[in-house]
Amino acid sequence: MLLENEITTYNDQAMNVYKNHINMNEHNNNVSNTINTDDIIKRTPIQDFYAGQNIFMTGATGFLGKSMIEKLLRTCPDLSTIYLLIRPKKNSNINDRVEDIFNEPIFEQLKKDSPKLRHKIVAVSGDCTLPGLGLSLEDRNVLIKEVSIVFHNAATVKFDETLKTATAINAGGALAVMNLCKEMKKLKAMIHVSTAYANCHLDVIEEKFYPHPSSYEEVQVLVNTLPEDAVNDILPRILQGWPNTYTFTKALAEKVIRENCQNMPVGIFRPAIIISCAEEPVPGWIDNYYGPTGVAAAAITGFLRFMRFDKKAYANMVPVDYTVNAILASAWDVAIQTDKRGENLPIYNYVSTVEAPITWGDYMDHGLSAGREFPLKQSVWYLSMTGYQNKILSFLAHILLHLFPAVLVDIAAICSGHKPRMVKAVTKVQKFLSVIQPFSLKNWTFDNKNIQALWKQLEQEDKKNFKFSLSHFDWKHYLRNHILGVRLYLFKEDLSTLEVARKRLNRLHLIHIGVQIFTYLLVLYLIWKMFTIFF
Repeated sequence: MLLENEITTYNDQAMNVYKNHINMNEHNNNVSNTINTDDIIKRTPIQDFYAGQNIFMTGATGFLGKSMIEKLLRTCPDLSTIYLLIRPKKNSNINDRVEDIFNEPIFEQLKKDSPKLRHKIVAVSGDCTLPGLGLSLEDRNVLIKEVSIVFHNAATVKFDETLKTATAINAGGALAVMNLCKEMKKLKAMIHVSTAYANCHLDVIEEKFYPHPSSYEEVQVLVNTLPEDAVNDILPRILQGWPNTYTFTKALAEKVIRENCQNMPVGIFRPAIIISCAEEPVPGWIDNYYGPTGVAAAAITGFLRFMRFDKKAYANMVPVDYTVNAILASAWDVAIQTDKRGENLPIYNYVSTVEAPITWGDYMDHGLSAGREFPLKQSVWYLSMTGYQNKILSFLAHILLHLFPAVLVDIAAICSGHKPRMVKAVTKVQKFLSVIQPFSLKNWTFDNKNIQALWKQLEQEDKKNFKFSLSHFDWKHYLRNHILGVRLYLFKEDLSTLEVARKRLNRLHLIHIGVQIFTYLLVLYLIWKMFTIFF
């Protein structure tokens, strides 16, 4: 009960911040158009920048996109319209997909306090993989005529995506958006969301363009000419120093932006690995298992007991709400920096390793501590985590801690007439770990002078409304809420199951200790046996 009260208090504090924004915004909405503008509550410079503007956004159904929509509606209610590029699905049209966005927990309070803001959202049918974004002529003309701010968030974030698909979405989509922006007469700012790891083949990554060995046209011809098997065979030679198709094509997209930016107000935003909300609107909210979140989710179930990583390497993660704030501020910055055009366009490295570094070892330790505080009712084993850098030790640990127990469980399942599942699940998890492994074994040196300069030039009210500085960030507190968010929003276990889950964890802990004691005794017995045989 004490723990539940503590969590409730924390969430109430975060919601009070949220309601302060809403109250101010509702006041603005209720003011009559006939009232003198001097009587309206003064907007901050960033809020004033978005007031009356029409925004076009890709990637709206993704984790980052949903967060951006909520933040814009809540903090900048005077904006005119947000046009969302939505790809129709077989069993879901674009309006249904928009409704799915607003069914997320982060929109609950906004819908209660300002339901009319929902009407500022307009869905536009399209697809980043199609020529011209797959827009109809009518929709394209509306966007060209009305839009003044563009956020290009859409990307495939699958590290093992085929080169053809990754090129079409990441690089082809960037080119299509740039071509659309060229026709927008009112364009004030266009932000292309890249990744901090677009140039991870380098050791030092500054806020500048880097050369890419291929052109978009060359890669496009290659993937559309050769069979997929042939492309996969030569993929290591194509990727060169890049670890996967995601980082390779995101770097290629930056080259596309550079070649097509001309004298346009364009900026490139490079976030680190984006995970759950830190403060607003709901601490801990997360809607996916990507990257470190997937590791945490597998670990707190007890399913993942080993991972190959360097405990001293930095885990370059950033909260989604801070990231959104930085993106919105960067668009304002791009618009006012009229000297930053063409190849001189501003690039923002939004990373945690400069101002608030945290190692993978600390991430694992804090995550396991929070996992034991908020255990899962559906956990399969006690929470414990081991990590090695060495390949041989890692392979042996995988066999002993993952594969061997999975085989035993599957044998028991077959004997009891059930379908074997564990070996398949272990194989899937191992594949996931292998694709994120390059980012858990190496340190990069990042420069983020543009981000720091952007923060310093914000007025005090904008620093409150659009907080993104990671200076003095409390990772232990944040990761506690991160794990709680994984429990609440991914595993759908509310706090009513906490007591049952704790009892289960205690039982699993006793079993875990028993297995350890049995294993140690068995090893000692075998050593003694070998000693008696040979001596």
